[in-house]
Parts: sequence; structure tokens; C-alpha cells
Amino acid sequence: MSFSELGLSDAIVRAVTESGYTSPTPIQQQAIPAVLAGGDLLAGAQTGTGKTAGFTLPVLQRLANDAKGRALANKSSSRVIRALILTPTRELAAQVEESVRTYGKYLSLNSAVIFGGVGINPQIKALRHGVDILVATPGRLLDHMQQNTVDLRHIEILILDEADRMLDMGFIRDIRKVLAALPPKRQNLLFSATFSDEIKALADGLLNSPAMIEVARRNSAVEVIAQKIHPVDRDKKHPMLSYLIQSRDWRQVLVFTRTKHGANRLVEQLGKDGISGMAIHGNKSQSARTKALAEFKDGSLRVLVATDIAARGIDIDQLPHVVNYDLPNVPEDYVHRIGRTGRAGATGEAVSLVCVDEHQMLKDIERLIKQTLPREVIPGFEPDLTAKAQPIQLRSNVGRGDNAGRGGRGGQNPRQGQGASARNPRPERGAGASAGAGRGEGNRPATSARPPAEPRSTSRSHAQPLLAAAKASLLGGGPAKVAAISAPPSAPRHAPAVAQGRPPARSPAVNAPNAPIARNTRNGGQPNRNAGQAARREK
Repeated sequence: MSFSELGLSDAIVRAVTESGYTSPTPIQQQAIPAVLAGGDLLAGAQTGTGKTAGFTLPVLQRLANDAKGRALANKSSSRVIRALILTPTRELAAQVEESVRTYGKYLSLNSAVIFGGVGINPQIKALRHGVDILVATPGRLLDHMQQNTVDLRHIEILILDEADRMLDMGFIRDIRKVLAALPPKRQNLLFSATFSDEIKALADGLLNSPAMIEVARRNSAVEVIAQKIHPVDRDKKHPMLSYLIQSRDWRQVLVFTRTKHGANRLVEQLGKDGISGMAIHGNKSQSARTKALAEFKDGSLRVLVATDIAARGIDIDQLPHVVNYDLPNVPEDYVHRIGRTGRAGATGEAVSLVCVDEHQMLKDIERLIKQTLPREVIPGFEPDLTAKAQPIQLRSNVGRGDNAGRGGRGGQNPRQGQGASARNPRPERGAGASAGAGRGEGNRPATSARPPAEPRSTSRSHAQPLLAAAKASLLGGGPAKVAAISAPPSAPRHAPAVAQGRPPARSPAVNAPNAPIARNTRNGGQPNRNAGQAARREK
């Protein structure tokens, strides 16, 4: 089947073909006709399946070929926002808007992307210029709504991308506020990697007799990915990684660490091994993050070190290697990590360096994916079989530096970096800086139980054994260049620092210059997840 057989215009098919795609993926084969039909859609698709094109292509088709679209082509009509795409993270928002521009380059449609961590004024200018398709993160969109700089009264199509992630990150109240500002008559498209009870509840209240599509079973690892475990002692991980990169001549590899500090430390250690490094994290500017991602995508950057949250939006065709330097505490994140290789039918390799401390995590992952992963001991890096497991250090520093800004709207916890207050604009920060003004893409605690809203606070902590919290969550050639990307800390619900009578740690605010016009921003910052998971992921 070809894209033209799906009912797409010659202009769109031309743009898709020039991007290197000749035939649609399974999700595209099903989603494109459903969206073109005009009805609501509930689609289950994991990352790497081509879901972004699955909704951007038909949305472009619908908006460009109706009466309003033809009027725009004839320059006889002013532009209003007709399609709104909400995403959980800045990187994903930038990635989606780039897809809109790429596939719609032969159409008379404009697009823009708005997210936190960068200046709001260039975004306002872009909106005033006229936008047909707006891609946004929930928090920054609310900032624009409060400042009356965005008009959502003419929305015809609403897309919630990675809806499960948005719920995990506590955006449900923000989403409801956005929904309340939209016209009731519209087409709703909901894309999610999982069909949890929360997603079903959201779909029940949002969608009207939706078509349902599911192309990937929940938690199923991509079959074309060769997965392998390398047992190793905890203090031999970085020498092993350096050995693998150099001896196997890996030219493009994405490395995952559990924490921000771990990512920075790994860059330093690889540097001592003769592998040059560059740390890009929450305290760096948005332009630095964008530069690192761009260099990694074009192949000039050999190794990229990232945390789970900061890696959102990294979408690279035929990425050959993913390395789990640390196993994730949440088993589902393993699937999301390895899904960044082997995309759209390409083959890939996912390697995990596992020490004795992570054996239980490995068991949980294997239980989730319903397979036992092959082990391979690397000569010279044989693990000490008598070594005892040690508790994995979980983050304990929490305070205003982690969660500063405005109080969360509606009693929710504040999030960082998402913009300035409508009455008293504050300096904008680089993506993910540790403290700053207003909203960020997800720095609020949230739990699957969705507890009632609490009074505003810059810090919320309760003492509880970390082990119990971890168990609860587990239930549910030449020198190489290296860049570490990680997310800012978020406030965990259980903070040992407070329990031990020590005051929460503070982080200095970091201001960043305004970013370029929103529509030209390629990559964004990073979010934090709900407290139960974020407390174990980032440090």
C-alpha cells in the first residue's frame, strides 16, 4: 500500500516521499483513513511505530483541502488556530511541529510550537503572525491562555499525543482546563502507548463513539531489537562502556543513566578514558540542548548520555545502539528506552550493563516483557560472583530549588520553567533549570490514585522508607564526542533529607536568553514524571 492510496494529496505524498518514506506503517494504514473520515479516534501505539505521521498527515490533508484551507491558499482568509496538538514534553512538541512543517511544506498552512523553558515573547509574536496548527505543552499553553495571547475558539481538531505520559506527569487538571476553552464541536484524537484505566476514563469523557486502533500490545518489546545483558561489577561499568564503544567502533549510541548526577559523572569518567565529553543538563541553556540533539542526529556526535525524561523527543531513524548504563527502576521505561532503536522496521541493538544491585530490576523487566534476556560476560570484565547487592541510591534532595515558581494552579504543586506570570513576568530560564518562574513540563508530583489537591507549597515531603516506595512502583576510532542530557530534579513524595531533620536542598535559578521564533525551535526541554517514579529516576 502506498500513501497516495490512503487518500492523501499529491503535495503531501511528495513531501513524505522526499523525507524517505515510501509505504505507510501499520498504525498509519489504519489511523490515516480514520482521521480523514472525521470521527474521533482512540489509538494505541508505542514510540517508533510512526504514530506522529499517523495523525499529522491526515490533519494536514483535512485542513488544506476544505473550504477554509482553499481560502487560505487564495489568500482570501485570515488565519486562526484550527488544530491543537498537546504533548507531554518540550522535545516531543518540537519533534511533532517539525513533522508538521516537513510534511506540510507544499501546503499553505502555518504551524507553531510553544513550550516552557524559553522566552514567551517570541511565541506571542509567532501566534500573532497567524497559525493554523499549534503544537503545545499543557503548562505553557495555559500561560498563553491566561495572558490572552492565544485564541482557541476555532479549534476543529484536538490531538492528545502520548496521553498516558501526560496523565503520569500530572497534567490531567491542565488538560481539563484546556478542554473547557475549546469549542464543543470538534474532532478528538487520542494516542497512547497504553490503555490504562485512567486513559479509558479520559477517553470516555472526551471521545464520541471513537474508532479504536491498537497496533502494539502493551509492554511488548520490539522484536527486531537484539537485546543483551552484560553482567558487570558496579565499579566496572564505565570501563566496560568505553571498551564497547571503542572496540566495536560504535558510531552512534544512546546511553541511559538513572540520574542526572550519574549522567554528568559518566561524561567525566569517559573523558578520563580519552573520550571527550560535554555535559548538557537542566542547568544549561535551551540552545545547548538543541545543539547536542542536532549533532547527535546528524552523526557528528557519537555518544549521547540521557536520563529517561530528558530523552523524550529523541527520534532518530535507524539508531543502531541503545545502552542501559543503569537499569530503570520502572520496568515499563525499559520498553520505552529500547524502542528508540529498531524503529519503523529497522534493526537495532539494546545492551544493558547490569550489576548485582540491579538483579531484582532485571527480573521485573523480564517478567514484564515475558522473556529471559541472554547474558554475555565480556572477557576482562567478569563480575565478582560473591559481591553483595547494595541499596541503589535514590534522590533525596528536594526543596524550592527543585520545585520553585508559582503555586500549582488549582492547588497542584508548582512546576518549573514554563513561562512568566501574566501580571509580573519573570526571567525565562534555560530548559529545565533547577528553579525559576512559572510553569515547566512536569515537575509536579502525581500518583496513579490522583489524590485531592493540596494547598500551594514550594516543598512537600513526607518521610517513608524508600524501599517500600520502590517496591510499590515496581509493581505497576578517534576520541568520541559525548553529551549528557538530563532533566531537572523533581520533588519526590518521600524525602529522606526532611525525615532526617535536614532542610531541603536549594538550587540556583538559571536565566536563559529568549529562544528563536517558536516555529523554528527544533527541540525543547524536559519534564519530570510523577513523584513516585521521578524520585527514583533523577538525582
